Amino acid sequence: MSRKKIKLAYITNDSARKTTYKRRTKCLVKKVRELTTLCGIEGFAVMNSPDFGSQVEVWPSLEDARRLLSDFKKLPLSKQNKKMVNQESFLEQSLAKATQQLRKLREKNRQKELKEVMFESLSGKGILQSLNAMDLDEVDLLVKQNLTDIDYRVRVLTKASRS
Repeated sequence: MSRKKIKLAYITNDSARKTTYKRRTKCLVKKVRELTTLCGIEGFAVMNSPDFGSQVEVWPSLEDARRLLSDFKKLPLSKQNKKMVNQESFLEQSLAKATQQLRKLREKNRQKELKEVMFESLSGKGILQSLNAMDLDEVDLLVKQNLTDIDYRVRVLTKASRS
């Protein structure tokens, strides 16, 4: 059975919020433990909630967390910041990726439209008159490319039938 998607918002009910905090804290610690075991890495988790009056929770131990943090701070800044992103850079990366995908999809759609124009003109529909010079050049390139592909296939099939 699949779980329903929960709305990420502040839980106003105190007891429900405390229960969720405890449950999710345990899950987070479990995930960090699994990650360190499975990937052979060192890691730690620190949870602090002044709302619930609990003390700071540190996994695996406070000493290990301090040691790892000091080791990290000893690294040069270039290595520290290598894979770190803030909200702004994350959004910039996401936007760049989405823009790249959009550009590729537009190009793919353009090629499909040109192919459709090519096939409609081959079937006798007078669609070429409505195109501008740039579109006609692109259709011309597409036709030439298709002819080149067909010639290549014919040569390959001819060689295969001879042998």
